[in-house]
Amino acid sequence: MVCVIIAAAGQGKRMGSAINKVLLPLAGKSVLAHTVHAACQAEAVTSIILTTAAEETEIVSKLLTGLKLSVPWQVVAGGSERQYSIANALKAVEAAAEIVVVHDGARPLAQPSLFNQVIAAARKEQAAIAAVPVKDTIKIADPSGLVTGTPDRHTLWSVQTPQAFDRKILVSAYEQARQDGYLGTDDAALVERLGAKVKVVPGNYQNIKITTPEDLQFAEAVIGKRQEEKVMVRTGIGYDVHRLVPERKLILGGVEIPHTLGLEGHSDADVLLHAIKDALLGAAALGDIGRHFPDTDGRYKGISSLKLLGEVREILSRNGYIANNIDATIVAQKPKLAAYITQMNANIAEALGVAIGQVNVKATTTEGLGFAGQGEGMAAYATATIITVQV
Repeated sequence: MVCVIIAAAGQGKRMGSAINKVLLPLAGKSVLAHTVHAACQAEAVTSIILTTAAEETEIVSKLLTGLKLSVPWQVVAGGSERQYSIANALKAVEAAAEIVVVHDGARPLAQPSLFNQVIAAARKEQAAIAAVPVKDTIKIADPSGLVTGTPDRHTLWSVQTPQAFDRKILVSAYEQARQDGYLGTDDAALVERLGAKVKVVPGNYQNIKITTPEDLQFAEAVIGKRQEEKVMVRTGIGYDVHRLVPERKLILGGVEIPHTLGLEGHSDADVLLHAIKDALLGAAALGDIGRHFPDTDGRYKGISSLKLLGEVREILSRNGYIANNIDATIVAQKPKLAAYITQMNANIAEALGVAIGQVNVKATTTEGLGFAGQGEGMAAYATATIITVQV
């Protein structure tokens, strides 16, 4: 078992905010929400403990409840120093946990893969930290500001979190620090005092700690870029044909159109929407409408295809997709459909939850050729693009 302790009890005075900096908005969510999601998405993590100021435990608990996390979690009141907060959290860690990870709540850009890497290193070495090589030359100066030395930059690392440890070693390190009255700048420093070796795992320069308003701007840019890179665009095509028969309503794009004939089918036989649904399902590699709404099922007899289009939207959503663009063509000799196209576009856009500008329905004839040209039936072609964002 692996428990992640997220330290979020600091106020962040350099941010110049009236509220805890981890509760500030970042790319549509709070800083803390990004941090917690990253930890939860690491396959090795089995539970989370979050430390926060005593007066903020209720608001943080509500935030975590709203995130619907995939692992169990709890909120623990922190102390006056980060080290005291972690000590409080350690008391709540289950004895069955072999590894404890400590991470700053104000580091929302850490990737799940980094959590997995430090955890794997800690299992092997007992203690591991994320860090990046120092880029700049470092000088050592005396109190008067005179340089007294220049350490070898190639031996220097800028330390980050997450940091992962064998639970027993970390507990012992904290107990020893308590007895000695020692305050360290990170958890690894406490473990080092026991004589334990700490393994460095290469981190990422983007894994900054949010401290100033400029850091928030940088984080916004990084998250925006990551989301762009994770957008997948998929395309599908659909085709459908129905016979024209007497005593049936003619429904196209959810619009009832006056005509002497209507389309034959198990549902309302909306040939346009059938083609669009097949295009959407095809783009997602989720079969076709016959698979999801078989004509052998009495529930779909006479049902509105517009309603089923809404269900296709839900199917896409459950699989991580949203509709992005629809382009469709109705093939019919008559009646004339130009007057109804705008309403068709609006119906389709509403059912899919997209803007009307993302839907384009057209109509054409076959100059009297074929079954459509002879008035025996109608056909429809559709292409659909969908997108998925894997956050």
